[in-house]
Amino acid sequence: MAALVTSIVVSILMSVAIFVYAGRRPVGTPVTWGEAMVGSVWVFFLAFLAYGVVPHQWLTLAENEWSFRADRILYGPGNIVQPISQGGWFPFDITYRAISDTVAVIIYVIALGLQIWMWARWQNRGQRAEAQAKAALSQTSSFGRPLIKQG
Repeated sequence: MAALVTSIVVSILMSVAIFVYAGRRPVGTPVTWGEAMVGSVWVFFLAFLAYGVVPHQWLTLAENEWSFRADRILYGPGNIVQPISQGGWFPFDITYRAISDTVAVIIYVIALGLQIWMWARWQNRGQRAEAQAKAALSQTSSFGRPLIKQG
């Protein structure tokens, strides 16, 4: 449990650090060789955590500590999903292994969605600043004069 929580916390902190850096870095500044190397290692390690370590730690926790095995069948509260093979009405067996694998797939989908969102936000960081500056320039007072002196 500690390994799973630690890997999730490290992934979140590394992601937050990207946004902090994106807010401080001026748009259009040339990237140095050192910055490119640090950035590539940072993103590779974050992807390694999100797609490798976090799902592995989840599967390890579910299988070893919580006994989510293929021979355990989910019956649900009050035997709601008791399968036909066990005398119930539900048409198929739901094993605990299937539940843990489904959670792992959900972890992958969330990581992919967040990765796409983070890349889009990084790529569009200059456009938001320009839009805010244009909006500030277009504001006028109640007398019709601009609120900000224009160049």
